[in-house]
Amino acid sequence: MNLALGNARQWHWISAAICIVGMLFFSWTGITLNHAADIPANSDITTIEANVPEVMLQAWQTTAKNEDTLPKNIRQYLSAEYQLDISARLVGELNNGEFYLAMPNPGVDAWLSIDIESGELIYEKTNRGWISFFNDLHKGRYTNTAWVWFIDIFAVCSIVFCLSGLWLLYKQSTFRLSTWPIVALGILLPLVIILTSLH
Repeated sequence: MNLALGNARQWHWISAAICIVGMLFFSWTGITLNHAADIPANSDITTIEANVPEVMLQAWQTTAKNEDTLPKNIRQYLSAEYQLDISARLVGELNNGEFYLAMPNPGVDAWLSIDIESGELIYEKTNRGWISFFNDLHKGRYTNTAWVWFIDIFAVCSIVFCLSGLWLLYKQSTFRLSTWPIVALGILLPLVIILTSLH
């Protein structure tokens, strides 16, 4: 395939092909985000209240002043006992002998609290459902680097799609007299709404 820099049609259809699924996804999640208050949320809440065995806390208690991650033996215990797979990369907060770890994911809020002295463990996970999952993806909330890169690359491709479309409009405008009035309407309509109804 030969791609000519001056060929607006090729830029337009190629960028459209790359963006089509992303545009449908972001358009759909834009609607669900705009009407989040109108969509019923069915949250699934998981709670664990227990005590970490004292023998597992002893080494942690001696190093707790500088500890901002869960020790390996505690992570292994939580995985074996409660099926909680906690990444060693997650950094928590230690305050007055209480370790707190936030573990959010798209569509999920989760946190863990352990009292280093008593071993009291509290874990709560709230799964807000698929719509919240996709809404968080739309915002890039609690996502990894790969998804952030995807959003950025998709945004660039969308800009190419729009600019190449504008280029085609310009080239065809002499044959379609309604081109620029419709383009002007597309510019003025959101501007009028912003100026007249938002404050």
